[in-house]
Amino acid sequence: MTERAPERAGSRLVTEVSAGDAGQRLDRVLAARGFLPTRARVAALVRAGHVRVDGVVRRASFLVSEGQRIDVEIPPEEPSGVEPEAIPLDVLYEDDWIVAVNKPAGMASHPAPGCRRGTLVAALLHHWGMRGDWPDPQRPGIVHRLDKDTTGVIVVAKTPRAMHALARQFERRTIAKTYHAIVHGSPRDEEGEVDLAIGRDPVSRHRMQARVGQRREARTRYRVLERFGSAPALAAWLEVEPRTGRTHQIRVHLASIGTPIVGDPLYSSASRARTARRDVAERLAAFPRQALHAARITLRHPDDGRTIEIVAPMPRDMEDLLAELRAGQPRIDARDPRSGRIRS
Repeated sequence: MTERAPERAGSRLVTEVSAGDAGQRLDRVLAARGFLPTRARVAALVRAGHVRVDGVVRRASFLVSEGQRIDVEIPPEEPSGVEPEAIPLDVLYEDDWIVAVNKPAGMASHPAPGCRRGTLVAALLHHWGMRGDWPDPQRPGIVHRLDKDTTGVIVVAKTPRAMHALARQFERRTIAKTYHAIVHGSPRDEEGEVDLAIGRDPVSRHRMQARVGQRREARTRYRVLERFGSAPALAAWLEVEPRTGRTHQIRVHLASIGTPIVGDPLYSSASRARTARRDVAERLAAFPRQALHAARITLRHPDDGRTIEIVAPMPRDMEDLLAELRAGQPRIDARDPRSGRIRS
């Protein structure tokens, strides 16, 4: 058995499963070794995919066998703290309690491994300071997030009290969010609901997956706004309402019904684009990000409880893609949703 203690950033820990450890959970075996400070630290490394058994990434509940080799990679330390950055922001709404921003593609909501600069949090620190007793100083005011390449409205609390009030609304699922997505193909029905639990992919830890162990309930409503092309449709424009808030939920659910989001690097494939118009197919395949936009959010103001609806206009790249689809294919079932920026 080889053990190295204590852990050091950027190092690698190696151990072998003994006869006494056989049949036990992976996380318990690692915690018992003592070269990681806490069981929570073990769990975090396993979730992040830094633990392998005989070269394969495994879940915490994996039952080990005698003689197996466990490798633990300790990731390099990330710089502590978030530095303010003078990044322009498209503000949709602001008062003393909250600010709503139309997040562009390419901007992460908060710092994460490998993405320390250019975040929404860095911009917020520059523009508003965001000082206070935050639960997580790396994510001051962040109560929900959007994937880095998803555009649209994101609401941020400007005070810890407002953050607590908004977090409670998210927990109770009283905040309504509406997204627009351009997808390959088209759902069979005009509207419907995907009810599939979601969990992390046991092999590719950066992906989520439907129908896996350790799943969490996830439900997504969708409605077809417009179809492009004759049956089967080449593409469709959807209005989507997540009823729960799981990681990658919309992306996973739409892919699960055979309509992955155009440009999605994890859950889509350019080969799905089939049309007599080769230029249109190439345009779909070349779209540089997932065509997903957070169009609207409705919530109760954390101070006086009034209902606020905040709307983010469609980004230019998705507008251009829709225009090209309309020019290249027959339009079917057009249902333009409401537009505008804010109603209260």
